[in-house]
Parts: sequence; structure tokens; C-alpha cells
Amino acid sequence: MTPDMAAELMRQLMKEAMILTAPVLIAAVGLGFVLTLFQTLTNLQDQSLTSVPRLFAVAVILIAGMPWFLGRLTTYAEHLIGSFQRFIG
Repeated sequence: MTPDMAAELMRQLMKEAMILTAPVLIAAVGLGFVLTLFQTLTNLQDQSLTSVPRLFAVAVILIAGMPWFLGRLTTYAEHLIGSFQRFIG
């Protein structure tokens, strides 16, 4: 395996990782921003007000998006296993 092949393999891996984590991270950050803004406007200082809804939202997104996540991951793994001969040969 040449350094160029290893770099391409890592680039594809990082791209897939960003695509798979983006929906969860965007939802968590957006909900955290909205809840923090709500806390600031109402002078509520309870930490569970931000963490519990954020955890719930992340869990819902992970459960609802599981078929899509697994489909992307399976496609990537099949492509990687299918091109395995190119990397070792």
C-alpha cells in the first residue's frame, strides 16, 4: 500500500464519519443553543433543563436514523472489502 492509497483510504473514512455524525451533532448543538437562550431569557439556572432534552433528542435521532446510518455504514464496508485486493496487491 502506497502512502497515497493510505491517504485516500483515510480521506474516505473521515468523510463517512462526518456524514454519519453530522445530523446528531447539528441537532444537539441547535437544541442546546435554543435551550440556553431560553434559560438566559427566563433566568433559569437548572443544568438538567439543557442536558435531559438534548440527550432525549440525540436518542430519538439515533433511533429514527438507524436504518440510514446502518445503510451508509454497510455500503462503505462493502466498498472497502470489495477494494481490499487493490490495497494489498
